[in-house]
Amino acid sequence: DGTKVYKIRGPLFFGSTEGFSELFTPYEDPDTVVVDFADSRVADQSALQAIEALALKYEEAGKRIQLRHLSKDCHYLLSKAGHLIVDSDDDPDYQIAVDYGVRTGILSAGH
Repeated sequence: DGTKVYKIRGPLFFGSTEGFSELFTPYEDPDTVVVDFADSRVADQSALQAIEALALKYEEAGKRIQLRHLSKDCHYLLSKAGHLIVDSDDDPDYQIAVDYGVRTGILSAGH
């Protein structure tokens, strides 16, 4: 058991979301997983959707997932997944290239 920490390195954007998703093994991981974005940058709507899809997979597997070191912009855009985000004083501050009128919303049901 215990906690597994995935440290994401480099930008997460449309072209890297498939590789990002392949890093994780929800059914094999321990009950708690931390995804640390301190060395990464979430760049676009595709990245946000990949994060939400990943969170959904862990929730479906009965696992607890925490998202750390996401920008305030990510917090806003992932507000439906807000219960997953660990807020800290050293969160980065950058904007994401997205249409703010479009909500990802994968995790909206029941949360």
